[in-house]
Amino acid sequence: MTLEEIRGQDTVPESTARMQGAGKALHELLLSAQRQGCLTAGVYESAKVLNVDPDNVTFCVLAADEEDEGDIALQIHFTLIQAFCCENDIDIVRVGDVQRLAAIVGAGDEEAASGDLHCILISNPNEDAWKDPALEKLSLFCEESRRVNDWVPSITLPE
Repeated sequence: MTLEEIRGQDTVPESTARMQGAGKALHELLLSAQRQGCLTAGVYESAKVLNVDPDNVTFCVLAADEEDEGDIALQIHFTLIQAFCCENDIDIVRVGDVQRLAAIVGAGDEEAASGDLHCILISNPNEDAWKDPALEKLSLFCEESRRVNDWVPSITLPE
């Protein structure tokens, strides 16, 4: 057995559990941020917030379904947002299920559910640092992903 085979056996269950934990933490963070009123949804709205007050943004979620992968304009926006977030030390993840994201964020809010959820920013609600356990878990997940050169990790949201 080679070293790669041994590492491959160890990391598959670990990475699956790690991703499931990150998905659950993202779900909790989105609900918490929405309750606190510190969630910005939409590519253009997010770009405005990043331009005006990037120091207040703590986390970014980019979401695209398979049919969105062919949308060149959306991919350009994603590239620019990713670059801006990396430059400003904002943790960022990708989600491949916009419908599931809409179910979480748009729960009870038809306007949010029907709006643009391709980019979601989570900001601090005030000057004091907002400490949320889910945000800390996701920050750790992003930090670990960057160590293995995965600068924008993908997360699967729980059902």
